[in-house]
Amino acid sequence: MFRILVILMLLFSFVSLHAESVAAAECTRASLQGVVDQYLDALKKGDFSRMPLAPQAKYIESRKEIPFGQGIWQAPLAFDFQRSLFDVEICETFSEIIAANISHPYVIGTRLKIVDGKIAEVESLVSDEDDWLFDADNYLKYSSTEKWDILPPEARTDRETLIKVASDYFDIFQDYSAFDKVPWGIPCVRIEGGAYTNPNNDPDPSCTVGVPKGGGVPMTNRSYIVDVDMGAVVGQIDFGGAEGLPDAHTFRLENGKLRYVHVITLCPNGCPKIPLPKDMPQ
Repeated sequence: MFRILVILMLLFSFVSLHAESVAAAECTRASLQGVVDQYLDALKKGDFSRMPLAPQAKYIESRKEIPFGQGIWQAPLAFDFQRSLFDVEICETFSEIIAANISHPYVIGTRLKIVDGKIAEVESLVSDEDDWLFDADNYLKYSSTEKWDILPPEARTDRETLIKVASDYFDIFQDYSAFDKVPWGIPCVRIEGGAYTNPNNDPDPSCTVGVPKGGGVPMTNRSYIVDVDMGAVVGQIDFGGAEGLPDAHTFRLENGKLRYVHVITLCPNGCPKIPLPKDMPQ
């Protein structure tokens, strides 16, 4: 009886490992790129049925679950630029989508969760003129000229460190002592909604410009999507606590140093009246 139990346990372990290896094999940069391409095509055509959706797929827009076909899906969306990150470990992606040259401009951050080659969740932060520092023209102008290529292995940062950098950055808003934990790089620039930290083309810009000096602002419900090959991590958070602003920060590191930070922050009940830091370009 004991021998049978041992054999069954070994068989179960083998089957589990095999299933995990098959799932991992199905989740590659190429497979994730293929799914993202289908999502983007569907978005352009305003037809969610063009996506490879799982039977119980969910659509979440600006933190609220709504039916597919509503929200941003009510009409075709002509966008000017997109950049996508691929997390092969958790089979999720994040796309920055900029639609500036239309009557109602948007900057969108979309997370896709893929299971067995199908999209199980589409979660979009859809920002427009009512949101924090929104300027789609500026976002397009600056983001589209940045270089977010695949890094050579020696210039990459491991997954755990990328998540820690994002987490330390978020900690600054509540406790300024976390400031020195962030590997600030030079040059480094930030885009926040459309506000840009280097409008005068300083050859050695710093991402420390305009960073709040603490202030007890919690960043909660943190989740991360990591693209090690690109040196990038997206942190999705509630800015200011559980009832705070839906937010996504995307970070790019090169040779272990912060190079780019992009921010999408929604203001569903109106943006707070917070003056920009004195060192932030107006």
